[in-house]
Amino acid sequence: MSRATDAQVVARSIGQPSELEAVRLLRSEDGLDPIALARERSKLMSHIAQRSPAVTSPPAGTPQIIPHIPYERGLEAVEWLERAFSFQEIEQARHEGPGGLHAELELGSGRIMIGTPGGHGAFPPKGSGQPTQLLSVYVNDVDAHYQRAVDAGARICGELEDKFYGDRVYEAYDLEGHRWSFHQHTGRTFPIGESPPEQD
Repeated sequence: MSRATDAQVVARSIGQPSELEAVRLLRSEDGLDPIALARERSKLMSHIAQRSPAVTSPPAGTPQIIPHIPYERGLEAVEWLERAFSFQEIEQARHEGPGGLHAELELGSGRIMIGTPGGHGAFPPKGSGQPTQLLSVYVNDVDAHYQRAVDAGARICGELEDKFYGDRVYEAYDLEGHRWSFHQHTGRTFPIGESPPEQD
């Protein structure tokens, strides 16, 4: 068996080969086999790269855009958003300190952050008397989501409606007046001003 083959066998047997082990196995009384050593070094560096993935921005699994929404009653808002809008809190992301509450919630691949009024210069609409933004969210079953929101006491400001661009949509205010738009893409498009096509 060749020296290079010996190195390969040991590398497979230990699962995590090191450069030192590869060099030791390729050494002979006559010195190093440079071709075999270069080949095993290349394999080793590839193995290290696979075990140490490159840092990415945003981190893997994190959306590129994350709305930050202020609430006066943050803990109550977390519970309400879970119950009414099907969000799930990322519990390890919550922290409370002198600056107030920070919490993060997910819905599918989307994420929002919740903070104390005044943080990053943002305030809830209750202070100004009108919403300052509209948050659009896609869900799998908008009719079921609508009913869940109604049952939880959400104030509906836009009834369920099929839109010309192929979405079925409703809008609602949350417990502190932020306005949300929930969508399900149906693919049923139609000209503006006409009625939606009948479902098959």
